[in-house]
Amino acid sequence: MQHLLDVFPERLSSWLADRQEPEYRAGQIRQWILRRRVDRFEEMTDLPKSLRSQLAEEFFIWSSQITAHQKAPDGTEKLLLQLADAERIECVLLRDDREHCTACISSQVGCGMGCVFCASGLGGVIRNLSTGEILEELLHLDRLLPPEERLTHIVVMGMGEPLANLDRLLPALALATDSEGLGIGARRVTISTVGLPAGIRRLADAGVQYHLAISLHAPDDALRNQLVPANRGVGIGAILEAADQYFQKTGRRITYEYVLIQRVNDHPRHARALAALLRNRNALVNLIPYNPVPELPFQTPSWSRTERFVQLLQAGGVNVHVRYRKGNQIEAACGQLRRRTAKNPGDED
Repeated sequence: MQHLLDVFPERLSSWLADRQEPEYRAGQIRQWILRRRVDRFEEMTDLPKSLRSQLAEEFFIWSSQITAHQKAPDGTEKLLLQLADAERIECVLLRDDREHCTACISSQVGCGMGCVFCASGLGGVIRNLSTGEILEELLHLDRLLPPEERLTHIVVMGMGEPLANLDRLLPALALATDSEGLGIGARRVTISTVGLPAGIRRLADAGVQYHLAISLHAPDDALRNQLVPANRGVGIGAILEAADQYFQKTGRRITYEYVLIQRVNDHPRHARALAALLRNRNALVNLIPYNPVPELPFQTPSWSRTERFVQLLQAGGVNVHVRYRKGNQIEAACGQLRRRTAKNPGDED
């Protein structure tokens, strides 16, 4: 059997054509799953019964199941999904208000970038997610909402490095942003990357209007090599050059994410160096006070140190936004719930 969400839309249309079904059937099926939130082919009542039976014989809609569902007082909800091969991934629903519902999704099982402060990479990368598995994350989160609400934004900031899985991510996002799909505006999609220059350039050439966020975390290569091992052999200079090209081609301002870690990268000299690095760029620094991970030694900086960092960036002519933590009561930081629920401590290693 095939995963239906992996064959949208061209292969499904071809399958239907082979059975002399009219072209509009593909649109009906897509509407039932993506907009009407049905989970079984037999519920698609405007399809012929014989077609529903054939679909059920050859396709499945869900390859994942929810194994944990946590809710925080601020409205954040986190799902732990078990995939068909028993691997686990996480996705999160973030609510700013009733009109802004953001899906934070993963692109890989685990992560191979090795950021020393992140739970996602503690066990390395296991595999890429398929297009269908990525779409399932969105559908699971969409089904947490009441009938009158819909997902409005997507951030690919969960487990994994999105630019290492563009072949499967881009088709998923294309369907999510299609007016006949989930209908989420392309300008409301953010892809977060550790900074893979070739991937950034490929994304720029794809002609999409997605927002690009680069996880910088340090103002120089010496410190970044320690925090983000994937930086070795690449360097901040090459990342910034690719980001500049992305801005030139898309006109979309680049966000530079900076996880602020107590007494590691939160010194005034780091703020001044970061300001000097970004001063002449159309950029926004998204400052993220560290969300502690039990297995790791890093801590959240005090508010006074965070505030001082912000002031120095602003004095250096850089736009800055502090991302307030959401869902810390439910281990909403990437990879925490997955590791805690491993059957054995060594399962993720």
